[in-house]
Amino acid sequence: MNPRILEQFEPGTPVRVIQVVQRRGRPYEAEVVGVVVAWEDQPTGSWHAHGKNDKLWLKRLKLRKVDGELTNLVVDASTRIARIEAAK
Repeated sequence: MNPRILEQFEPGTPVRVIQVVQRRGRPYEAEVVGVVVAWEDQPTGSWHAHGKNDKLWLKRLKLRKVDGELTNLVVDASTRIARIEAAK
């Protein structure tokens, strides 16, 4: 993911996130709408990943959905994020 995308979606920004989940047969698209709470780099905890401190680090997006629920999404190359007028 391009690090500059983080600058576009600061905390407080309402967004629509579409993620593609690969399945047998055909991909499935999952959509989440909410307000950006934070961007965080977090390790997977995987012992076999060879990255920073021997862990694989993932970019995670924390959103507050319209009903107040907090959700964390792992952002990868197939994730699409778009600014919206207001979370609905």
